[in-house]
Amino acid sequence: MEGLRQDDPPRIGEYVTLARLDSAAEARMAPERRYLARSADGARTVLVSLPAPGADPVRWAAEAQWANRLTQPGFWPVEQFGGAAAFPWHASPYRPVLPLNAALGAHGGPLPEATVRVLGAALAEALASAHVLGVVHGGICPASVLLTAYGPLLACFGAVRAAAPDDTPRAGLPGLDTGCLAPEQAAGGAVDAPGDVHALGAVLAYAATGHTVPERDEIPAGLRPLIAACLSRDPAARPEPARMLAELAPGAAYGTHAEGTATVPLPGRVVAALSEQAASALATELPAEVR
Repeated sequence: MEGLRQDDPPRIGEYVTLARLDSAAEARMAPERRYLARSADGARTVLVSLPAPGADPVRWAAEAQWANRLTQPGFWPVEQFGGAAAFPWHASPYRPVLPLNAALGAHGGPLPEATVRVLGAALAEALASAHVLGVVHGGICPASVLLTAYGPLLACFGAVRAAAPDDTPRAGLPGLDTGCLAPEQAAGGAVDAPGDVHALGAVLAYAATGHTVPERDEIPAGLRPLIAACLSRDPAARPEPARMLAELAPGAAYGTHAEGTATVPLPGRVVAALSEQAASALATELPAEVR
């Protein structure tokens, strides 16, 4: 998180912007512009998002409205949206979060394999529960993974769909992490469940190596077969999220936390501790009005 820059909006809807969630370097790979903001009376603090520069605001707003209706465990909630057609925004009540790419920065590099497994298991469980209902996230990347005290949540719902309609090449479009974009989606194919699996594989590769497209030998040997399967160019060869969950955390019992987020087994405390410690460290660098 960092202070506002000259080109950041001082207000978004009824909210006064306080800080960026993503640093300037991280923002280049984020599907949305994300800000910490507060109501004018100071009573409500929110995380508010805008389309990435150059993105289609109409398509982005449509995905925000879909996200507003979702109650999937493991998905970051969108509770409010507004603005004009050319300047849409959405917001959620703020809770301490840290994007995965910021977590690697705070950690000083890639995460240990055990932590990557717990992170991947929680995200795979969220996707498994969504795919059963026909819900495709369509926007998974390191910036879309928000670490919280209750485990990781998936934000940036529908970023690939928002970038361009089917049959339109998406490679190189604003707000999309090329390393997380499945080959068929980059070529303009449908945004579907196998594309989510490819993106999740890229996120696990990133967590383990610091790159979404690492060299094979960079990936820890214990994760290499699963990540390679997720990143297969053939969508039919990619594993189902339920199989990923079984391989990443065999025998683990999962459930739903009271706040609606997916819980993680005991090793998941590593992820939660990383979130809390790094968030606390970053919070001390924020402007006083944010704290």
